Amino acid sequence: MAQTREIPLFPLGSVLFPGMVLPLHIFEPRYRQMINECIEKNAPFGVVLIRDGVEVGGDAIPHEVGTSAYITQVDRLPGGRMNIQGVGIQRFRIHGVRRDKPYLVGEVEDFPLEGETSPQVETLVEHLTPKLKTYLSTLSQTSNVEVSFDEIPEDGLAFAFLTAIVLPLNSQEKQTLLEQMDLVSVLREEDRFLNRELMLLEVMLRYEHQKRDDDSPFSLN
Repeated sequence: MAQTREIPLFPLGSVLFPGMVLPLHIFEPRYRQMINECIEKNAPFGVVLIRDGVEVGGDAIPHEVGTSAYITQVDRLPGGRMNIQGVGIQRFRIHGVRRDKPYLVGEVEDFPLEGETSPQVETLVEHLTPKLKTYLSTLSQTSNVEVSFDEIPEDGLAFAFLTAIVLPLNSQEKQTLLEQMDLVSVLREEDRFLNRELMLLEVMLRYEHQKRDDDSPFSLN
């Protein structure tokens, strides 16, 4: 078995990817304790999607794969509450969970994506980049909000995590991406999701155009 370490776990209803910014409002006493300990030790905590249970109160059973996060900003509020901002660092896999503290503590090992140097990665990134650009452009048209990036990364790992962050997938779909063993598998899954989202956006765009035409006061008759 690879080397393991212990990390406090924060079960949530959402998935965190490496490189993703995570704002959190901390109000439960157990998580205030956990976050304060992380701040004091300059230590990360682990974000894991809840498999069974709820975020607030009671116990939650997490998925086995999560992402460690470092706290980058803290805004302390009255009564011990706080707003924090974290950033995802790296994936991990849980081997065991301790419940002898107010919060969960996981025994985890790093879970890096395999196959970063595979020739297929470069091919897939070249294939997916125009699709991602089209998706962002079409999203801007349908939402009337400018959605763009100064530069789409060419690095396969950075591209994969950026795509995972921006796609409007549900939590289980995002967890599916997070749990993939290798980078090629992540990119192939993202190709499938991008195709679906592009099709949905195209339908929305056609509907908006049709609606504007129907509402027009002019007629060819």
